[in-house]
Amino acid sequence: MSEKYHLPNTATMQEIAAALRQDGFVIVDDLVPPQLMDQIAEELDDYIDDTPNGRDDFVGRLTRRTGALIARSPASRKLVMHPLVLSVAGEMLKKATAYQLHLTQVISVYPGETAQPLHRDELAWDFFPFPEDYDVQCNTIWAMTDFTKENGATRVIPGSHKVFDKQGSDYTEADEARAVMTKGSVFFYTGKVYHSAAPNNSDMVRQGINITYAVGWVRQEENQYLSTPLEIAKTLDDDILKVMGYQMGGLAMGYLSDFLDPLAAVRPELGGQQYDFAALTQTAGHVDSDGQNMFYDAMVNAETPDPVKESV
Repeated sequence: MSEKYHLPNTATMQEIAAALRQDGFVIVDDLVPPQLMDQIAEELDDYIDDTPNGRDDFVGRLTRRTGALIARSPASRKLVMHPLVLSVAGEMLKKATAYQLHLTQVISVYPGETAQPLHRDELAWDFFPFPEDYDVQCNTIWAMTDFTKENGATRVIPGSHKVFDKQGSDYTEADEARAVMTKGSVFFYTGKVYHSAAPNNSDMVRQGINITYAVGWVRQEENQYLSTPLEIAKTLDDDILKVMGYQMGGLAMGYLSDFLDPLAAVRPELGGQQYDFAALTQTAGHVDSDGQNMFYDAMVNAETPDPVKESV
């Protein structure tokens, strides 16, 4: 991949977001030490061994996708909650009230695997045609091993996140860039850019850690509440619980029973605390800030009459 698609690990959120908007992807080199990747690999080794190969050419017949990383790999939580990644996700998804973790998985591509079809990740939501100027996802693939052309480094079509009259099959090898990167680097990409795993023509397993984020009002691809058992969830900090989805996903999305804050599911000490309805009508950068303000003035900040007393 051309150096123009790479940024140093000193890159700012603004620089990364600008590259995502321009090209649909960018690599930040050596963002975490290789030793962290080795630790994650050690924690997940047995789970990867037990993961079946895919059943079709899209998932990959010589590819294993091992999920539930928050429950299975404490070290992987450092990637999920990396401050730079979260700041980029917050910027790219700021048209929504909140964002959330969408999926976690180690993708292990074995020697002899063929090319995955080029696709946009947005297809996960039943092929719904999201507005062209609305990012529903902000995605990462962390290099758990080196990514090389020989071992199947992700192929990506620069600028395809802005083209809506072509399918993946319309692009050729001449249109592609490759996410060649060293272990510990991270590939950022949007949900609209065409990309896929490339053939693994080497004798090594190519492994990447796919961690993606989505706006708070859509269903998550990986069910975080079932993938991370409640007894483990109760041991986690509030910050990661909220990213997992133990927070409101929008004005009225995701409350627990009697309008309770969803965090109460793992924090019983919150008791009957209802979520902050008013705060969810005042979020910076929202796609419809005027609508939020009108709703706030009419529904939240309006004068409330005294309750009617029943006659006896």
